[in-house]
Amino acid sequence: MTTTGRCLCGDIRYRFEGEPLWVAHCHCESCRRQTSSAVATFVGVRSDTLTCTSGRPAVYHSTPGVDRSFCPRCGAPIAFASEQDFPGETHLYLGTLDDPNAVRATSHVHTAEQLTWFEVQDNLPRYAESGRGAEPIGHGPKHRSKK
Repeated sequence: MTTTGRCLCGDIRYRFEGEPLWVAHCHCESCRRQTSSAVATFVGVRSDTLTCTSGRPAVYHSTPGVDRSFCPRCGAPIAFASEQDFPGETHLYLGTLDDPNAVRATSHVHTAEQLTWFEVQDNLPRYAESGRGAEPIGHGPKHRSKK
């Protein structure tokens, strides 16, 4: 299976091979700030299956060990990568996929930082922080840890 995607202006194009590792809605503040949105949805893929087929994304080092790539022309965010936290993975923004309906979210992460007025009406597992090795704090709406 080959999946393709691009930025808003089309200067940056990519493809990856195989199924995504996971798809998650991230509620953390830094992802909200990068996307100027209430939530960011990521498609986790193996980095060795991802190829940039056109253009070259710019990279912003948002925190130590975290790279956020974006199109230098239109500014559209493309991906998140952190070798220290997610070795061998790249997290693509769902909105960059040519067919975002081809995948479905599997969880919500960083719900400890979720906006109080925003809720997704699904029955997916919710994790207070990252879902890596953690037990969900619940399933469905209104399951988030209190700060």
